[in-house]
Amino acid sequence: MTDTTTPDAPVLRTRDARGVVTLTMNRPSSFNALGQEMLAALQREVDAVAADPEARVLVIAAAGKAFCPGHNLKEMIARPELAYYQQLFAQCSRFMLSLQKLPVPVVARVYGMATAAGCQLVAQCDLAVAAEEASFAVSGINFGLFCSTPSVPLVRALPFKQAMEMLMTGEFITAQQALERGLVNRVAPAAQLDAALEALLAPILAKPREALAMGKELVWRQREMGLEAAYQLAGQTMAVNMMQPCAQEGVAAFTEKRKPSWQR
Repeated sequence: MTDTTTPDAPVLRTRDARGVVTLTMNRPSSFNALGQEMLAALQREVDAVAADPEARVLVIAAAGKAFCPGHNLKEMIARPELAYYQQLFAQCSRFMLSLQKLPVPVVARVYGMATAAGCQLVAQCDLAVAAEEASFAVSGINFGLFCSTPSVPLVRALPFKQAMEMLMTGEFITAQQALERGLVNRVAPAAQLDAALEALLAPILAKPREALAMGKELVWRQREMGLEAAYQLAGQTMAVNMMQPCAQEGVAAFTEKRKPSWQR
């Protein structure tokens, strides 16, 4: 494991020999709120992952007792300016979209609470693992602020009425409820959280990077399309994928009853 950031950086970056990059939000005193400094640091790191051909998976984690409470409300109330708010939410939206556009899977490692834009971040990731003690809410409505931007990935990750209940009540759900509703993939005791994360990562890392990248892009694009257009895009994607060396080797290995030998 290599650490490529200073200990006091807002986001800590590590990278292991397999290409698993972990970004750890490192402002526990503010519960890792998504202020401008944090968002800028996250954006720089995600842009670096996007440019790294050796990266295989991105894990987003957090230091301290909470994953993320959302935006920094102290910063926001100190500047009651429409232009500032527009810039802040545009900055956050750009970061969220960057996760979707990454050519590698993005996994949230959630310990503690994830509220408002913090819950949005979990919903925006491709996959998520949570500690049993974790909790989730889009609680802006409790302060008169409907969580509009968090609603974008939330209504795509959860059944509509369950997402609307969270958005309209602002109430917390447990990690187990998040699992049942589809917000997270796995839940484990805190002491076993990293083991649960590794169990999710291992089979992904065994697959060819180019196939995962193509598949991820396809899935995110087709979910916004009508059925006919989605099938057209999916068919074209599969045809191109089939021409790649990884698919040729994988199919040949299957027909020859052997394990594939991929260049990862």
